[in-house]
Amino acid sequence: MDIPSKHLQEAVEQFSMLPGIGKRTALRLVLYLLKQSSEEVEAFGKSFINMRNEIQFCQKCHNVSDQDICSICANHKRNQQQVCVVEDMRDVIAIENTSQYNGVYHVLGGVISPMDGIGPNDLNIESLLLKAQDNIQEVIFALPTTMEGDTTNFYLFKKLSIYEIKMTTLAL
Repeated sequence: MDIPSKHLQEAVEQFSMLPGIGKRTALRLVLYLLKQSSEEVEAFGKSFINMRNEIQFCQKCHNVSDQDICSICANHKRNQQQVCVVEDMRDVIAIENTSQYNGVYHVLGGVISPMDGIGPNDLNIESLLLKAQDNIQEVIFALPTTMEGDTTNFYLFKKLSIYEIKMTTLAL
């Protein structure tokens, strides 16, 4: 794709790095932004810089947060004794959008995948095991129904079986 400006070309390159965005879509987005006011484009760019620099991970569940403890873990109306184990923050968002679950979460940050070089030590498993020693009554596994998700479920089930905790697996 021949673009007459190196600045335009650089912006297209950056947008096309995003998943699902090809060169043509990237060009369309860049040309749209070029038509916007400087203030709008600056606010757009600043929102990404702020997101990257300001977002933290909850010290309890590892979900994204603006503080040390996320709003879900800090909410005393939630059932703190029921923990839903998920792969990543997208799963938290999906479950929260149903408005059907009132417990808290534990974000693993992935699933066990030897082919990709991801083992149990690469995930947030130790903190889950520490939670199990506290006053947790139920752990709900909401991991993907893939070989890796099933392997992770099995691994966690084995690790948690020494505790008197009800363990449930969601049928997805």
